[in-house]
Amino acid sequence: MLELAQKRIVLGLTGGIACYKIAEFVRRAQDLGAVIDVVMTEAATHFITPVTMQALSGRPVFLDAWDNRVPNNMAHINLTRGADAIFIAPASTDFIAKLAHGLADDLLSTLCVAKGNCPLLVAPAMNREMWLHPATQRNVAQIKADGVAILGPAEGDQACGEVGSGRMLEPNELLAELVAFFQPKVLAGKRVLITAGPTSEKIDPVRVITNRSSGKMGYAIAQAAREAGAQVTLISGATALPAPYGVLRLNAESALDMHAAVMAEASGADIFISVAAVADWRVVNVSNNKLKKTASGQAPELEFAQNPDILADVAKLPSGPWCVGFAAETENLLEYAEAKRKRKGVPLLVGNLAQQAMNAESTELVLFDETGHKTLPAQPKINAARQLIKAIAQRMPG
Repeated sequence: MLELAQKRIVLGLTGGIACYKIAEFVRRAQDLGAVIDVVMTEAATHFITPVTMQALSGRPVFLDAWDNRVPNNMAHINLTRGADAIFIAPASTDFIAKLAHGLADDLLSTLCVAKGNCPLLVAPAMNREMWLHPATQRNVAQIKADGVAILGPAEGDQACGEVGSGRMLEPNELLAELVAFFQPKVLAGKRVLITAGPTSEKIDPVRVITNRSSGKMGYAIAQAAREAGAQVTLISGATALPAPYGVLRLNAESALDMHAAVMAEASGADIFISVAAVADWRVVNVSNNKLKKTASGQAPELEFAQNPDILADVAKLPSGPWCVGFAAETENLLEYAEAKRKRKGVPLLVGNLAQQAMNAESTELVLFDETGHKTLPAQPKINAARQLIKAIAQRMPG
């Protein structure tokens, strides 16, 4: 998916060892359709060469305010006109100070002052003491107040051998932030709670009863909600998926585990989206030891009890969140999904056909509310998730 198609990004590199991460970022951003114009400070060229950045971006790299490749010698003006964003990564202590005080003594700092309405995003990268220095914190606060988006920094091991805040975000995290920047912030300030993936019900210490849910739809919705400006908590059954960047993931194994986790979080949420494929029943007589085959071939007798209904219980909370349910059916989707919406007492229910959607990369969603139903086109799950988030924002009261 070309999530950055038609986006022209002015990528600024300043001096720092984190420059090495930007090579991978450029390649990944281009894979998503971005056009990258690279501008480097003189200090940045000591960490990665302009030749490398030109080879990766496929475009000329700019170093000098007096570059005669620009006919009018105004690269600081020409580069930002028509650009969708200026993205400074890594942003050194020195360069953040320049931004805070409006200094313009090289091409990159000058184009940041001359940028007009072009958005500016900054990914700091420095030693922990430099990041925590009062002057740096004052400068960061100032550029935030000036409308600059600050991405990171992260905590962890640093090139100097110390550990702490100041690491630049990883390439995939920078890319997630850039993609999110261009998404409408329709859930800004909202707290969203989402369940995803399968639950597993124990039979014995080795065996479980589970289902084929991959968690892909729930994880895509978590990503889309975070992109839309929400604070997202994802309660997930066992999947092989990494948590979307910026999303808090809590793990749950069984339906009872997931129910407890959801009820503990629900009162603090504005929106609850119940995507997980939760087991309807659990085994009551779980064996403490592995069940063995018998000579007679007799299968063990399992006793079942019904699991709690997570969505219905959240929907009944007196001051609970606005609820969205999911129904994965194999037949009679319109009939069964609408009946489920009414039975659960939720304002919006999303239906799809399990045989088409489970473990697939794309899906066709049908939205059910009190006015009827609307079918979204078959599309990649992240696109479907973004459309769903917009639909939720349009339907929420107030």
